[in-house]
Amino acid sequence: MNGRRILWASALLLLAFSCKQSSTKGRFLPPSTGSVNSLMVVMDNELWRGAIGDKVRELFASPSLSLMPQQPILSLTQIPPQVFRGATAHSRSVLLVEQDSITVAHVKSNVYAQPQKVAVVKGTNYDELVGGLEKIANKAISSFKHVELTEAQKRFTRSLNKETALQETFGITMTIPSAYRVGKQEENFVWLDRQIPKGNMNIIVYSMPNNSFSNDSTFVRDIIAMRDSIGKKYIPGPDDGTFMITENAFAPYLFPAEIGGLKGAEARGIWEIKGYPMAGPFLTYILNDEAHDRKLVIEGFTFAPNTQKRDYMFELEAILKTIGIKREDG
Repeated sequence: MNGRRILWASALLLLAFSCKQSSTKGRFLPPSTGSVNSLMVVMDNELWRGAIGDKVRELFASPSLSLMPQQPILSLTQIPPQVFRGATAHSRSVLLVEQDSITVAHVKSNVYAQPQKVAVVKGTNYDELVGGLEKIANKAISSFKHVELTEAQKRFTRSLNKETALQETFGITMTIPSAYRVGKQEENFVWLDRQIPKGNMNIIVYSMPNNSFSNDSTFVRDIIAMRDSIGKKYIPGPDDGTFMITENAFAPYLFPAEIGGLKGAEARGIWEIKGYPMAGPFLTYILNDEAHDRKLVIEGFTFAPNTQKRDYMFELEAILKTIGIKREDG
């Protein structure tokens, strides 16, 4: 009899556990919300006003690269834990900082909504909280940016540009919103642009010989020379003899990159018009397209004087990162 009871109890426990697992995996999650590049910071008001809040602002709201005027990489909104419920818990990107009896620093996915990234930092004292924030900051920011890029690219598909200039000229595709139009198409150059309230957003594509940039010691200088020559040939300024160049006050920031299966380099900097007071940020990817024996260059740049440009450049980055290359065996 005791054996039967044990077996029956075990079966009930197993059934309950299975139902709980199934419920967790199949539970409904509402769609996440939030403005582009915004971060919901959940922490006590006292922590936010003190040194821990300063560390959060230092790590998660540092200035974005190559923007005029400067903007933080993320726009922070702080709320205390007791307010973090209902709609506020559906924010797409969340940072939860809490003084607790345990020490943790990790990033979770789709906790309260979907898609969502929640970075959790807990510690028993100031040093543990600061250590957790410093440990997780880069990973968390990368996770927040990834979910934002993915959501932006999904929104693009609602109304797509159906022009075929990129396919015809370079054998590539991009997921580009219909607000962009082809303004120039030549043998080795395509320019698309979109009008915005105080200016325009632009995408240009061209190729370089495959043996370009063979000397690492002159890589930055070669990128500047390339951009300046393309600007002189294809991107005129308002007055005769003016054209786009790379702003010469400082060198572009460089990072390794991989897009559409192609490895290469990312450059971020400031463009200007030679001989005319116009300037703005640019983002350039130089990709090694060995299958087509070329360096493929894709770039986004914005002109919007006296305007915050972070989200404009973010949209351009999201578009550029949808590039697809037609394979010879495809």
